[in-house]
Amino acid sequence: MISENLSKIKANLPSDVTLVAVSKTKPNDAILEAYETGQRIFGENRVQELVDKHESLPKDIEWHMIGHLQTKKVKYIAPFISLIHGVDSFKLLKEINKRAKNEERSIDVLIQFHIAQEESKFGFDFDEAKEMFESGDFSELENVNIRGVMGMATFTDNKEKVEDEFRTLNNYFLVFQSHFFKFNDSFSIISMGMSGDYEIAIEEGSNMVRIGSTIFGERN
Repeated sequence: MISENLSKIKANLPSDVTLVAVSKTKPNDAILEAYETGQRIFGENRVQELVDKHESLPKDIEWHMIGHLQTKKVKYIAPFISLIHGVDSFKLLKEINKRAKNEERSIDVLIQFHIAQEESKFGFDFDEAKEMFESGDFSELENVNIRGVMGMATFTDNKEKVEDEFRTLNNYFLVFQSHFFKFNDSFSIISMGMSGDYEIAIEEGSNMVRIGSTIFGERN
């Protein structure tokens, strides 16, 4: 079923949209089934599970950290992580930079914005991100590469509300791209949309979607 689900989703995704298969809580054999169908990008939200899977699964997998990341746990994923989606504070960004420097590498990250009405969601608001990008401390970070933005819409059946929140994130991306990343072609990712709302997200400008249950079935 996993390979069928994956093939169906990929057939309907625009060519410029990257699929992150959200494999959190899923066993290695489920990930391998997706891998054998050609999927190479997988998303996890728990550091220990991510480290364990990285160690035991094929080394050409690109691992994305998609959940809330605590600063004290950055060191465990710094040697291998491909993209950190949820940079939700300047403190976390500085820690990622420090750990990347220790590993003599640059780590790709997305700045997470709080676009939903739900209090439980993490992320910057517009003014906080602007203040960070304008700061002298930010300009000194040499081991992080800001690739774009990420956000999660409110969990609701109200399509207009979801559209509006995704549109907000797209607007943030365009503003920050033109003001702070005009000469940085790698600032190009708008990561929004999950199993329940990724089609709306794509309509509103997403070029990276995080899909789990539609591929692997409901979580255990």
